[in-house]
Amino acid sequence: MSTRPFEVAGSPLFVAEGIFAAEIVEECRRRGVLAGAYALRRPRGATFVRRLARDLAEQRKAPGVLVRRGLALLRAEPAVLRRQTGLGAEAARAGEVLRAVAGLLAGHPHRT
Repeated sequence: MSTRPFEVAGSPLFVAEGIFAAEIVEECRRRGVLAGAYALRRPRGATFVRRLARDLAEQRKAPGVLVRRGLALLRAEPAVLRRQTGLGAEAARAGEVLRAVAGLLAGHPHRT
């Protein structure tokens, strides 16, 4: 695993998003900079359709490959979510995450 510096000086909060965001939860918590950690919980079928539409539009692989890959990711999604929550992220829907982050910002003394 590689690392690189990440500066948040002057920012009241930072949000880490993506499949690997849960990887930094423990270290952020240890350093006292973790305000919240979330793993998006979405309807799997909708995720499959969005991913397939994006990948087909990008035309990087043959459609059959994209469908097989999409189905494999669809089946793996519950395990990915379990791993993320095991690393300390809270499973939540997108609207719940947006409300939680808005609440964190509203309650932060350095908000702009």
